[in-house]
Amino acid sequence: MFRMSAISAVDPLTVKSRALLAALFVLGLCTFAPSLRFDFVNWDDPAYVHHNDAIKGWTPKHLYGVATETVTRNYAPLTIFSFLLDYSWTGMDPTGYHATNILLHAVNGVLVCMLISQLTGSWGVGWLSAALFLVHPVQIESVVWISSRKGLLSASFMLLALLIRLRPDAQLRHDGWYILCLAAALLSKALAVVLPPIVLFYDILIRREKTADAVVRQLIPGLMSLMLLMYTMGAQNSILGGVRSHMDLSLPHILAVDVVILWQYIGMLFAPAALSVLYDPAVSGIALKVIAGLTGWLLLAFPVWKYREQQPLWLFGWLTFFLLLFPVLNFFRITTLMNDRYLYLPCICIFAMTLSALRFAVEKIRTSQGGRLSTVTPLVTGGIAVAVIAGCILRTNSHMPVWKNAESLWNHAMVTVPHLAVVRIQMALNLHDTGRIQEAVDVLRLAQTQCVADEADQQRIARYIGDWTTELSRVASAASSEEALTRLSPAAPEKRMD
Repeated sequence: MFRMSAISAVDPLTVKSRALLAALFVLGLCTFAPSLRFDFVNWDDPAYVHHNDAIKGWTPKHLYGVATETVTRNYAPLTIFSFLLDYSWTGMDPTGYHATNILLHAVNGVLVCMLISQLTGSWGVGWLSAALFLVHPVQIESVVWISSRKGLLSASFMLLALLIRLRPDAQLRHDGWYILCLAAALLSKALAVVLPPIVLFYDILIRREKTADAVVRQLIPGLMSLMLLMYTMGAQNSILGGVRSHMDLSLPHILAVDVVILWQYIGMLFAPAALSVLYDPAVSGIALKVIAGLTGWLLLAFPVWKYREQQPLWLFGWLTFFLLLFPVLNFFRITTLMNDRYLYLPCICIFAMTLSALRFAVEKIRTSQGGRLSTVTPLVTGGIAVAVIAGCILRTNSHMPVWKNAESLWNHAMVTVPHLAVVRIQMALNLHDTGRIQEAVDVLRLAQTQCVADEADQQRIARYIGDWTTELSRVASAASSEEALTRLSPAAPEKRMD
């Protein structure tokens, strides 16, 4: 399936390979081009853009803010700097911000192709993995949501770091470039803390380095990651938002929930239906699902471990998948259990391993038939690949308008997860911001009876209802005063036409 001996045969500099990479870049641009017409949404975008004074100038004060501020519990100065560039270019026009996201995603698709081709020795597996990465519906949130810039930018540096470092002939100069890319990735989003363990496993499993030697090579990257992780954990604990029903669960309980969620993530990659800005996975009454999930993972782990010597990339692929998801599995508590954007990089592992397995099966069938299917097989497999990619593009384009603006986003969430108080609150905030204050109050009053809100959300709802009711009273009073003044004012004399 994976052939380490074939790695050296992959040359990304040939005319054909450049054409394939250019095709991927165009595919990424075209798939998400409709989002150029989309607006900001009221889900972190105000904090990153509208109310972020640091991005609105190039003075020392502004640049200091870019370098030091924490936005929505994330320290990501390079991400904030990218918003500074956007603001300098387009001001508050969302088109420029969306264009940057799309460009980053297209670049990431090219890097995915080069990385997977380098690891597997197959341009076919690399190109198809990258194509699915670019057009899959689960990527919509990461690309179309402006505030998800941190994930896109961090992914660019992470992929570049892995492309430089995950090679059988890695030298000291490769380590230097890898550390530089790691630093940039960490300053874009804290998720990059998983890079050192990924590289460590590669050195041990693939390059067959001694564990002690491999650990020494990751000391500096590991310390860098640890420092940023500690800083980010403090920021994450300082503000609560999103879905918080899991925050008080014990670690074993979280592990049980994660067993189920991991299978749900894989299911989303093969059947991307019912996507949503927020999810509320069950945390109780899931004993049978946990048992089934554990059984599934054990059945999967057995052959992967058994053939780890012959096919080490299978073990490396699954370890990388879990490591990329580890920061969002709530061992260190964050304010959501599931999100589409958490699959932005992990999906690469699943796509690459699935396509490698299919490639292996096809080769076995062709060999068993003595070459009689040598002409038919490429046509059939190529047709299936085109159909799958086209299906993903259609599904992506049908779901993408959900993120067109705040109203469409929360209208959709009101259908998928109507019981979440945060959804009602965000919908009400959008109604208030667009001048529909009474509708906003009505939404929150319904939330008080239809949603199971925790104490923090109950307080927010009550505060907003009180503030907005007072605002309605002031508006009504002002309107009455204006009407009274109008009645008391003498009528303007009519103009006579001579």
